[in-house]
Amino acid sequence: MEYTDRVLKCIDCGAEFIFTAGEQLFFHDKQFTNDPKRCKQCKAKRAAGSGARVRAETRTTCSECGTSTTVPFKPTQGRPVLCRSCFQKQPSRGAAPQAAAGI
Repeated sequence: MEYTDRVLKCIDCGAEFIFTAGEQLFFHDKQFTNDPKRCKQCKAKRAAGSGARVRAETRTTCSECGTSTTVPFKPTQGRPVLCRSCFQKQPSRGAAPQAAAGI
């Protein structure tokens, strides 16, 4: 199948951009069925923005030692919430306590 460059319109900024024959071949090889919707600049801005998400912290009290702490989730009633140091003291947490604590 032969591809030719096509002009598309960015849904974010409205600018026209070229969907090259090479890019079309790549899309075909990867079995992508939709054409790109954003120009390279808007796609880069969107990708850069997605990594900047900040997790909401919830202030609570540690069920073990009673100190005030923050956790990266909303605590569920009836379940203990531990501060970082109490969580790391737990023997059943395996080799990577930071991963389980959401750090």
